[in-house]
Amino acid sequence: MAIKVKNPIVEMDGDEMTRVIWKMIKDKLILPYLDVDLKYFDLHVKVRDTTDDKVTFEAAEAIKQYGVGVKCATITPNAARVKEYNLKKQWASPNGTIRSILDGTVFRKPIIIKNIPPAVRSWTKPIMIGRHAYGDIYKNSELVVTGPGKAEIVFTPAGGGAPQTVAIHEFKGPGVIMGMHNTEKSIRSFAKACIQYAVAEKADLWFGAKDTISKQYHGFFRDIFADETARAKAQFETAGISYRYMLIDDAVAQVMKASGGMLWACMNYDGDVMSDMIASGFGSLGLMTSVLVSPDGKYEYEAAHGTVMRHYYEHVKGNPTSTNSVASIFAWTGAISRRGELDNTPEVVAFCKRLEAAVIKTIESGVMTKDLSVIAEPRPAKYALTEEFIDTVAKQL
Repeated sequence: MAIKVKNPIVEMDGDEMTRVIWKMIKDKLILPYLDVDLKYFDLHVKVRDTTDDKVTFEAAEAIKQYGVGVKCATITPNAARVKEYNLKKQWASPNGTIRSILDGTVFRKPIIIKNIPPAVRSWTKPIMIGRHAYGDIYKNSELVVTGPGKAEIVFTPAGGGAPQTVAIHEFKGPGVIMGMHNTEKSIRSFAKACIQYAVAEKADLWFGAKDTISKQYHGFFRDIFADETARAKAQFETAGISYRYMLIDDAVAQVMKASGGMLWACMNYDGDVMSDMIASGFGSLGLMTSVLVSPDGKYEYEAAHGTVMRHYYEHVKGNPTSTNSVASIFAWTGAISRRGELDNTPEVVAFCKRLEAAVIKTIESGVMTKDLSVIAEPRPAKYALTEEFIDTVAKQL
């Protein structure tokens, strides 16, 4: 008899090879065991194009309504993709759209497997990354300077009053200028989401910036984190965790010697870079989970990797593939487990733990996809094909 999931989960289908494995996971590992109401949204790039991306906005609003979503990897089309899929235009990243609507923070956590050793010997527990996914260099304005002249920052108050001007540089010749911004609202949302995630994971919270150089911009982040963590002092004490601020270069040095088990909150660019470094250090992006958390406790789970385009082209030709489905499976278990926690249905949470254990046991028994086989110790004699791996997990389960 299937285990009943009390409340709905928003499901967002995706593109290319991840769409193929998404269906396998659902049909072989989820639906045979769970009675779950999936509010389905198809975020295939052609559906987004046909609906003028309305489907993405509807999916985000559904997550706001139901509280938990699970998303397959999707294409963010560039010029080549527009031509390939005959699209109307280069549609925005679905992840970026959903992140903006939920005002969410992205958290990434590696999956630890005994026979996939980390590149850093001291790492024995997961190092989680919280990335502030708004502003900074990703919303910058920039200008190539062609000759001598003065560069300034000018702020003109909306309600009138004299503009404020700060000199940047007096150019004697060609150069380049960049302007960045962030907002107090966004930074506070980021800090609150990090606190919420750290408390839920019972993990110490680290935050690093460069306030010795950027005394106002980075100092603004530092002060907001200090304020929000002070407000959450009781939550930290109850969870048995601590908050630690340090310079970003010190944080990088410390993380290389740490055993792990902390949530490392990063400004936007730092998080972009460090999440890939952590993923690579623990083995593979295929072993990295990703969850978007809003300040008011809405959750969207997905794999940290993309649509695996190269494998999809081989799949379309009828050739066998060996695509890592671990992070996609853990996206499902993360969302369903969170649903179970919110619904107070421990049997749902227990099922997710069993499925995750089945995945890990499968890999530790020597059955794994090609990307993991080349870094496993000991290295298996052969690697598993895409469906073969999922079938083996199903047998373990």
